[in-house]
Amino acid sequence: IGEKLRGSDHPDLAALLNNLAELLRAQGKYAEAELLYKGAIAIGEESLGPDNPDIGASLCDLANVLQKQVA
Repeated sequence: IGEKLRGSDHPDLAALLNNLAELLRAQGKYAEAELLYKGAIAIGEESLGPDNPDIGASLCDLANVLQKQVA
């Protein structure tokens, strides 16, 4: 829905994907969360720029999920 309303490159969509990834991570669904974090990062880098603090937070979240998958 968010993608249809705002477009596929809107920062709000990145935030939505990141929030959904957080929910999946909390449920232990790490592979699914990884995909959503990567999508959020890609959209965020495109719309906000790679130096935006939100991108750094999403990268940290992705790193945590990747670590959980190998542990």
